[in-house]
Amino acid sequence: MFVNNKGFTLIELIVGIVALSAALLLLTGVLVPQAEKSTNPWFQVRSAELAQSIMNEINARRYDENSPTGGSLIRCDEAGGTACVTALPVCPTPGQPRDWVEENSRDVYDDIDDFHCLSLLGDQITNIENTSLLEVYRAFTVNVYVTYAGNDLGLNPRLAKRITVSVTPPKGEVISYTSYRTNY
Repeated sequence: MFVNNKGFTLIELIVGIVALSAALLLLTGVLVPQAEKSTNPWFQVRSAELAQSIMNEINARRYDENSPTGGSLIRCDEAGGTACVTALPVCPTPGQPRDWVEENSRDVYDDIDDFHCLSLLGDQITNIENTSLLEVYRAFTVNVYVTYAGNDLGLNPRLAKRITVSVTPPKGEVISYTSYRTNY
């Protein structure tokens, strides 16, 4: 008598499980890095928003410590005006004070140079009203550098400043944003 058993042998089941495991391992090896990379555009947008906000805050200040206030038509370094600050200092090592900044808080900075070498970590990032943005920018880092850059624009070197805001998102590369401010 012949019995026709339908089913799998133990060896066939083991081979099937091993083949399925290998396929799942390859699939997850491809998908997991892609899932991690999918957050990069989100971080780039957040970085751009943060840099634009800080850039707006900086550009809202006067050009130089010696720039006149109150609507004077004479700018620093012009005939009849005071001299602009001659040179911006080298940035100190992280954690060291920026001795040249006469104001001790961002909300009272009065010129672009006060932002030179500013370094902010997640819990120090605030908006222009000094409200903490920790929930949005927890692991971000911001660095600001200001240099004379009139030559970049075909001007006298001290008639323009380049403002560079570098934002480092979590698990990301440094993204730098640059703007120029002229002595107007």
